[in-house]
Amino acid sequence: MNKQNEHIIDDLLVKQLLGEATHHDLKVIEDWLQNSEGNKKYYSDFRLIWEQSKQLVQTTTVDEQAAWNKFVNRINNEPASDTISNDINVQASGRVIPFYRTTWMRLAAALLVLLGSAWMVFNFSWQVTRQANEVAVTETLPDGSVVALNRNSSVSYPSRFLGKTRNVTLKGEAFFIVTPNKNKPFIIDANEAVVKVVGTSFNVKTNAARTEVIVETGIVEVSKVNKGVTLKPQQKAIVTKDKTVPVLEQNTDELYNYYRTKEFVCNATPLCRLTDVLSDAFDVNIVIADERIRNMPITTVFHNEPIENILDVICATFNLRSVRNGNEIKLYSK
Repeated sequence: MNKQNEHIIDDLLVKQLLGEATHHDLKVIEDWLQNSEGNKKYYSDFRLIWEQSKQLVQTTTVDEQAAWNKFVNRINNEPASDTISNDINVQASGRVIPFYRTTWMRLAAALLVLLGSAWMVFNFSWQVTRQANEVAVTETLPDGSVVALNRNSSVSYPSRFLGKTRNVTLKGEAFFIVTPNKNKPFIIDANEAVVKVVGTSFNVKTNAARTEVIVETGIVEVSKVNKGVTLKPQQKAIVTKDKTVPVLEQNTDELYNYYRTKEFVCNATPLCRLTDVLSDAFDVNIVIADERIRNMPITTVFHNEPIENILDVICATFNLRSVRNGNEIKLYSK
């Protein structure tokens, strides 16, 4: 079989494996198979390599067309053999080697090209950073976990979670809904705090001086260096520079959710707590000038209201007046 006939047979075999061979093509293949045992062995090896390559492509993001082009180029660029007999043997280094073996080697080499590409896909990742500027954004991570980023916050993570853990880095504030995976913990680096979970939902707010973690569902481990606490729903941990161990507290409100729900939910909430959250949310500094009203409770819900409307309700409720100077807003008793 000459070199041209060899490529013709290869093309017909590919058409057959793709289910695109005509009746005439199948007849040519059948006659060729009956011509020698070497041809049958060639076909068997060809089919084996084809099936292995197809399975690999189906489970990777490797470009099938590019892989097949490499496959064909590797075959086409192979130097012609010195002699090819009718029973498909070649002469090399003084030995007679069955032609199907040399072809199998070329097919195997082509598969190695594909395997090499797949290895690069499966064993290489790059760092991704998602930034929320003036508005909150939601990001889905490679494992299906969801992160809602508050404004002026960012999360960095690998394009693929390789190894035994899922590591991300947070700056600012975010709410995480983590896809469960007990064999691959989800770990957040938030300044001096390390947050570790396997599948739960929780809020993390961090800056250079303080990190606060509030758990909504599941169990969360929060640590500083090697000392930590375990949180359950409605609990929070606070990590600060002046303490070596995270402080465990009960969480008493839902205000941490405002940037996801667009609501400020108050249920006997101290006024100073509400004004602190409003200051962060609207990038202002609300100061309660009268200390006697700082801890006065308020029960209401503000749904997607501008800061002016919210302040009007607060002032009417507590008989206050507000004075604004730039970004500073002071609340005085009347």
